[in-house]
Amino acid sequence: MSGVFLKEQSYGKDQVRLVKVMRTGKWHEIVELTIRVLLEGDFADSYTKADNSLIVATDTMKNTIYILAKQSSNVNRIEVFATEIGQHFISTYSHVSKANVWISKHKWTRMLVNGKLHDHSFLRDGEETRNTKVVITKKGGPNDVTIEIKSGLKDMLVLKTTGSAFYGFLRDKYTTLQETNDRIFSTSVDATWTYNISNISLVSQIPFDDIFDSIRQITLDTFATHNSPSVQATLYLMAKIALEKFQQLSSIHYELPNKHYFTYDLDRFGLKNTGKDTDIYYPVADPAGLITATIARTKPKL
Repeated sequence: MSGVFLKEQSYGKDQVRLVKVMRTGKWHEIVELTIRVLLEGDFADSYTKADNSLIVATDTMKNTIYILAKQSSNVNRIEVFATEIGQHFISTYSHVSKANVWISKHKWTRMLVNGKLHDHSFLRDGEETRNTKVVITKKGGPNDVTIEIKSGLKDMLVLKTTGSAFYGFLRDKYTTLQETNDRIFSTSVDATWTYNISNISLVSQIPFDDIFDSIRQITLDTFATHNSPSVQATLYLMAKIALEKFQQLSSIHYELPNKHYFTYDLDRFGLKNTGKDTDIYYPVADPAGLITATIARTKPKL
């Protein structure tokens, strides 16, 4: 067929599930990851000419991930491990020009048994994940590369029963929502921050774990203590504090969907459930508000 061309392409392996147990005597650590790898490069002929000679089989990619996990001491540091995976594919195959690696880390929290942390038992306490995306791009030879790193968290479900209002919004003939000075505020936090890095040799110098823990705590502290006039205002404050604290970041993106809890109408049953007497609510899954924003660092003036 004439008049068409292959504009872009990538391929790889998705949903690679991996668990590694790290043992120091009787004290065990566990990490569970879900990994995706997509490669870009000289693969056009596999699409346009049915020539598979340069294809790295996705099963090979899967095996490679498990082998690298066995050999690596950085599996628990997902940004570093993702970099190791990407570097492997870039350096091993000359026709691969870009490696995209996503890793999600699932929560396993050590159990408290008889008042003490147990040495080998863990609890899955929620569906929150820690995530990263690392992109390694070959510029020249296998050692001439650039790197992009994004990290974040997903599905961190939070709720507070007061300290949130919503009023003063635009009203027109389609508006039925009532203003409120106090409401339940709940959301499932998705946050992604972008590192200000392009030199792959600097990856080992970035305290990824400390930055993750701190931004997570900033998010929780701001959510809990900010007397919120809107989700938008709280979101902006979270991001502002994080960017001011960590110069290694160039931007941070939040997605905060509303988890609605509406007051149940009990007037019809002769019970007061409004104002200061409100204590019965019902959750509504959808439709739901969705508030997003990317807050970036201002570039210095020349």
